[in-house]
Amino acid sequence: MATKVAIIGATGYNGLELLRILLRHPDAEIVYLGTRATDEPAISAVHPSLLKLCDMPAEPIDPETIAKRADVCFLCVPHTAAMAHVPGLLEKGLRVIDHSADYRLKDRAVYRELYKAEHTDPENLARAVYGLPEMYAGEIAEADLVANPGCYPTAVILAAWPLIAAGLAEPDFIADAKSGVTGAGKKLTETTHFPEANESVLPYKVGAHQHAPEMIQVLSEAVGGEVTVEFVPHLVPMDRGIQATLYMKPTTALKADVVAEAFRKQYTEDPFIRLRGAAFARTKDVSYTNFCDLAWTVTERHVIVSSCIDNLVKGAAGQAVENMNIMFGHERSAGLL
Repeated sequence: MATKVAIIGATGYNGLELLRILLRHPDAEIVYLGTRATDEPAISAVHPSLLKLCDMPAEPIDPETIAKRADVCFLCVPHTAAMAHVPGLLEKGLRVIDHSADYRLKDRAVYRELYKAEHTDPENLARAVYGLPEMYAGEIAEADLVANPGCYPTAVILAAWPLIAAGLAEPDFIADAKSGVTGAGKKLTETTHFPEANESVLPYKVGAHQHAPEMIQVLSEAVGGEVTVEFVPHLVPMDRGIQATLYMKPTTALKADVVAEAFRKQYTEDPFIRLRGAAFARTKDVSYTNFCDLAWTVTERHVIVSSCIDNLVKGAAGQAVENMNIMFGHERSAGLL
């Protein structure tokens, strides 16, 4: 039986990527598109690439209407806006997959500091499951509310977790990451304006990026101890993709085959992890896919791990669909391969 899907915020980059995936999904039916805009445009007028593929109108956001049609609602609204919608959607019996940061960080004080807003839904914050399938598939299957991870944390956590968990690397490392401009969202800013971003690389929010606490929270919980990350993100002039390079201190003298075994042991059952050994990936190798390509090398002082994802797919919409598949008992790769 097809899972009936609603999307709130279908007019942005995440919404478009979700639509592309769900339109080819064998077990999903898109039944509702919600928008905060007042003109209720056809979605193909907003995203012309969807002409003759999806011409549904975008409708006003109404939980009661959504609940009558849908089984699950994807929320693709800005940070601090999602928590205004989630209680009503859950109350109506919908399962929710939220793309914002509103339900990722368990510490409300940290959330307040990073997003300059009070968290108004502590009850549902406590029950939200972090939507990284490689770590939490069992909990995701039973969840009513899934907090879809950030794009940078997805790339970094998947690269760091196996080595720290196996005791092969210190729980204190540097992550240097580059992202395509779509990671900044659809709204134009000075730094994402074409003449500013083109032919330029920009480090930004160095030592203060909002995704670092997310990485620290998830990794610390996963390994049962304190993890610290020095995270440096960069904006690079490409549409999509994230390449994260981690510099990790080994706890003992290591060889590459020991590192390889730690990754194989952790990810044997995971369909979207590709272990490439010393063959470091390009962002183009993962573009438009839900794969995370991991590669590594061992030097005298570090284990250097490379993690490549498409920020709009494994870093956002693809991972959200992967979560939906787990929640509703579909093949985990449905619509994604």
